[in-house]
Amino acid sequence: MTRAVVVTGAAGGIGAALVSALREEGIPVVSVDVAPVASADGIAIVRGDGGDPEVADEAVRAAGVLGGLGGWVNVSAVFSDVWLDEAGADATMAVIDANLRPAVVGCAAAVREFRRIGRGGAIVNVSSHQGARPVRGSLPYATAKAAVEGLTRALAVDCGPDGIRVNAVALGSIRTVRSDRHLEELPEPERAAFGAAIARLQPLGRMGEAEEVAAVIRFLLSDGASFLSGAVIPVDGGRAAHGLDPEERDR
Repeated sequence: MTRAVVVTGAAGGIGAALVSALREEGIPVVSVDVAPVASADGIAIVRGDGGDPEVADEAVRAAGVLGGLGGWVNVSAVFSDVWLDEAGADATMAVIDANLRPAVVGCAAAVREFRRIGRGGAIVNVSSHQGARPVRGSLPYATAKAAVEGLTRALAVDCGPDGIRVNAVALGSIRTVRSDRHLEELPEPERAAFGAAIARLQPLGRMGEAEEVAAVIRFLLSDGASFLSGAVIPVDGGRAAHGLDPEERDR
């Protein structure tokens, strides 16, 4: 793919790693984020919320300047612990909306443009293991990610005849600047306990790296994945396959 790829949530973490991976291959990128994004050759920057249709339309126009839209990746996410009975329905729906809307808005903008130019394209949505197996306290995030996976499958069915592929990656615990900062703030016993919990939850025994996620997304955007659509790919070190059970034993 040499046409431009729009990446939302591009300022850091997985989004920034993906932008770097795409640029290393000479693929032009439109970086979308509310936070500042580093400028470089081949990168157009759109400052704003990926859930805003006007921002999404601006990203489409920027991709046109870079040679046309070829791919769209919805990375943006908001992490917030919410208990439904305490927060209430409206506050809970607001967090669901903050996580789901950018994917819906981005997909809508991408599909319109792919259909307008008549050349198809690829969309990748970033989901989470919580879309299928929630963590306590994460109801809005888990609900939104389950919806993102449903959106991915439904859109793949709707848009396949137009040559538009739609896939998702469901992430386990991934190391980012945000996660590093969180761990640094923990007392040593809690930090050690967190590491032990990750080793138990994810059979590969560690957190994933943003670059590892970017590599999978890059594949899903590529011609190598030309017959892959409607899939939700776990990028979680085996976490989704690992059903913890009281009878589980260590060797």
